[in-house]
Amino acid sequence: MAGEIPDLEALERTGTGKGAARQARRDGMVPGIVFGGDTDPLPINIPFNVLLKRLKKGRFKSTLFNMKVEGHDDVRVICRDVQRDVVKDLPTHVDFMRLRRTTKINLFIPVEFLNEGASPGLKKGGVLNAVRPEVELIVTAGDIPEKLTVDLTGLEIGDTVTISDITLPEGSKPTIDRDFVIANISAPSGLRAADDAEAEAETEADEVPATEQTEE
Repeated sequence: MAGEIPDLEALERTGTGKGAARQARRDGMVPGIVFGGDTDPLPINIPFNVLLKRLKKGRFKSTLFNMKVEGHDDVRVICRDVQRDVVKDLPTHVDFMRLRRTTKINLFIPVEFLNEGASPGLKKGGVLNAVRPEVELIVTAGDIPEKLTVDLTGLEIGDTVTISDITLPEGSKPTIDRDFVIANISAPSGLRAADDAEAEAETEADEVPATEQTEE
């Protein structure tokens, strides 16, 4: 089930049109709209600094938010568009879509690695490489997983974990239609260097031409 869905607080915007939007920007707000669902579109204002901070964190358009507007019921929304100033590249307007519980959306879900102490490869000094610390899934808005888990028990140096090794929540699937790598356990840097040196020595030995023998 879903973990903590971040809140996004906004104010209901009074007035519509360009004049109201310009006034909102002068007041340090970014005008926006919440649409979709079975209710009328709701014009809103979001504090500029709050929105900019969210945008800088990344994944803004693939993050599910709990929209809180005073006087209205909380609603789950996802961003559908952010308009920006063509010169300053700062947000000037933002559109959100309300989601029903059955709505399918794309979200990045974090991956958690368990039982590192039960991995022989890690005990030998191997290194866990998280190739994908989060995975983009198609999920149902009403049943969003908090995280995906990878059990490292029994994994040796050289072993690889792919998406097919993970039990995905019911009703969700990856956006990539192939068995991609999530993580692997690689040899310690010292061991890799020794192996590389040995392989290089063997290659050089193979390249030394054989001595020609002459008949006496």
